[in-house]
Amino acid sequence: MKYRLNGSIVFAVFNTVFLILLGILCIAPIVNTLAISFSSASAVAMGKVRFFPSDFSLDAYKFIATRPEFLRSLGVAVIRVLIGSALQMLVTFISAYPLSRENRDFSMRTFYVWFFMFTILFSGGIVPLYMQVKSLHMLDTMMVLVLPTALAVFNIVLMINFFRGLPRELDESFRIDGAGHWTILWRLYFPLSLPAFATILLLAMVGHWNSWFDGMIFMNQTENYPLATYLRSIIVSFDFSNVRSEDAALLASISPRTTKSAQIILATLPILCVYPFLQRYFVSGLVLGSVKG
Repeated sequence: MKYRLNGSIVFAVFNTVFLILLGILCIAPIVNTLAISFSSASAVAMGKVRFFPSDFSLDAYKFIATRPEFLRSLGVAVIRVLIGSALQMLVTFISAYPLSRENRDFSMRTFYVWFFMFTILFSGGIVPLYMQVKSLHMLDTMMVLVLPTALAVFNIVLMINFFRGLPRELDESFRIDGAGHWTILWRLYFPLSLPAFATILLLAMVGHWNSWFDGMIFMNQTENYPLATYLRSIIVSFDFSNVRSEDAALLASISPRTTKSAQIILATLPILCVYPFLQRYFVSGLVLGSVKG
C-alpha cells in the first residue's frame, strides 16, 4: 500500500512538471512574438529581444492600424466571421440531424453519409472551383468567402456522432407528445448539444478568421480583402510605390520581423478574447464521437 502511494505521488509530480514545461514551450513563442512586436527595429536586429520588449515602440502597430485598408479589411473579416460561422452552424445542424437517424427512419441515410465522406477524400481542385465561382458571378463578393465553406463535412460528422450518442428515449417522448422533426431539432437536440455547438463554432470562427488563401484567389480588388489576406499582402508583396509620404518615416522605423509579429498578435487577439467564453463547453466537446459507456 505504501509503495502504491509513493508511486502515485511520483506520477503526480512528474505529470505536473511535464505539463508545466509543456505549457512554457507553448507560451514562450507567443510571448517572444509579443515582445518583438513592441520593440524597435534596431533592437530586434541586434538580437536584444527575448521575452520582454527592448526599446519599447508601437511603430509596427501604428503602421498597420492607421492605414484605411486595415480598418476596411477588419470590417470584412468581422462580417465574414459572423455570416460564415452562423451559416456553417445552420447547415451543420440541419444536415447532421437527418443523417443521425436510424435507417428505418431515413432510408437514404447511408448513401448521403458516404456521399459527404467522398468529398473529404477527393476534391476537384482550385481551378474548377474558381471557374464555378466565376460562372456564378461571386467574385469580389462576400458570398465567395462564406458559401464554399458552409458545408463542413468534418463538423457534420462530429455532430452526427454527438446526436447518435443522445438517449433515444428523449426523442421518442417528444414524438409521443406530437412534436415534429423541427421541434425535436431545436427544442431537444439544440439545448443538449451546447458543448458540441461551442466546439464547432470555435473551429468555424478560427477557420474564417485565419483564412487568407480564398481572399487572395477570389478577390480582384484589394478593398475586398479580409484581414488575414490583407496582412499577408503587406508583408509578402507590399507595394512600396503606394506608400504615402506620411508613412515613409514610419516605414523606416520598423522591420519585417516587427511587422510580422504585430500581424500575428492582431490576428490572434480576437480568438483569444472569444475562447474563454467557450472554454467550459469546448472541454466537454473534445470527447465528440468518443465511445460512451
